Parts: sequence; C-alpha cells; structure tokens
Amino acid sequence: MPANKLIFGDNFSHLNSIADASVQLVYIDPPFNTGRKQVRGVTATKRIESGGRVGFKGQHYEIIRETVLSYDDEFADYWSFLEPRLEEAWRVLHETGTLYLHLDYREAHYAKVLLDALFGRDCFLNEIIWAYDYGGKAKNRWPAKHDTILVYVKNAKTYFFDSETVDREPYMAPGLVTPEKVARGKLPTDVWWHTIVSPTGKEKTGYPTQKPEGILRRIIQASSREGDVVLDFFAGSGTTGAVAASLGRKFILIDQNPESIEVISKRLEAAGVEFELVR
Repeated sequence: MPANKLIFGDNFSHLNSIADASVQLVYIDPPFNTGRKQVRGVTATKRIESGGRVGFKGQHYEIIRETVLSYDDEFADYWSFLEPRLEEAWRVLHETGTLYLHLDYREAHYAKVLLDALFGRDCFLNEIIWAYDYGGKAKNRWPAKHDTILVYVKNAKTYFFDSETVDREPYMAPGLVTPEKVARGKLPTDVWWHTIVSPTGKEKTGYPTQKPEGILRRIIQASSREGDVVLDFFAGSGTTGAVAASLGRKFILIDQNPESIEVISKRLEAAGVEFELVR
C-alpha cells in the first residue's frame, strides 16, 4: 500500500487521526479572509501570572486572543475556523518539524500575534515575503504584489533546517562576486522573487489558487529530509504532494473540494506517483 495519502473530506476530522509528532513539515495555504471591514472593539486588560510555556493555550495566549480577536469580529470568525486546525498542526509536528502558513498580507499581522501565543514566540523562525509580477495596477496606492508565509518551528532548539540543499538563485550584482560564486548562485533570503504559475506552462492545472512548484520546492528542501512526511490539509491543486514526491518525501494531502481531489489525482497519476485515495 502506498505511503502517500490523498484524503477527501473535512480536514479537522481527519487531522485527529494523524499520530502525535509524526509529521516533519506542515505547509498550508488556507482560504484568504479577504473583503473584511475592521471594527474596533473594546478590549479588557487584566494582570496575569506568568508560568509554564508561553503559548498553546497558556494564560498569555488567552490574553492575546482576547485582545486581538476583540479588535475585529470578522477576523475572529476566520480564526475560530483556522485556530483548532493549527492546534492540530502543532500536535502532529515532530520536535524537529516546521509549519509554513501561507497568508494574504491583510491577515498576516493578526496571525503572527496569535501564532506567537500558540507556538511560543521563541519558535517564530521567519516571515517570508513571496513577491510576484501579476495582478492589478492600482493608481491610488502601492499595488499589492506579494503574499506572506509565516514560519514557526515546533521546538526552537531541535528544529531541522538545511540551507545547503535549497535551489540557489542568481546574484543581482554578479560583477561583485567571484566567478565561482556566480556559477553556484546565492542562498535565498526571506524575500522570494518568483513568478506565478504560467497560464501556458506545464505546471498549470486550471485550479484557481495553484501555487508554483518552485515555492514549495524551496520549503520542502529546507525543512525536511528524504523519507520525511509532509502534510498539507488545504491541498488545493496538490502542488505540495507533487513536489514532495519528486524530492523523495512522503505526503498526506487533505481537501474537501471534489474538484481539488480530481485535479490532484490526475496530477499525481500523470507524474507516476503512487498514492492511496481515502474517502
């Protein structure tokens, strides 16, 4: 039986069936909570005693949650959907594991505060900016041309990160470095310039929120080893699974959209990837 799984159904119910600390890497690209109106609420403050691990339902977490969620009711509704799923992500992550949460720039600042509490602020690794070259050309503000990926580790002392295996990128000023360095390329920073999936490219599946393989390749190369399990429970077009398989990783993909399951199945079959479809 294939180790790779494609699961059709509600992700929260299926996450409960995944064993504790069994996943090395979680990447999720949940539906963006766009079009919200900000309504400032009245916040309450109270003195609390510190103690235990900050985050993951600790006392500090409750205060942060109260303060942030009372600011914006619509975000509170969004977070009430996402929060229990992120708690499950924390539970299934191995002590060396990493979470990559891909968000719209309008949500990142809220999510950062709440994830600091959920994982612990010391477990925040990076804010990655994915800058791209498409979209509207607003004239009454700076046009938005990026997404945010928040990166948190399960354990700040034991997490795995291998920069040497990551695909390198060209130097912007090659004349300032040696020919050897130009040939090898430079390590990426926390700002990633990468085009979208080309409408005519071979990656294109037709799924509306498809992300480029290059973005997932960099994430999976850095934060997992061959044979590790990679989890994506908002699987969409299946890019996480396709890239994980190509790099020798195992994957668990979950989505409740029948169109997504059909797209992923065809994509993996075309690539010759063996997987179990769970309904």
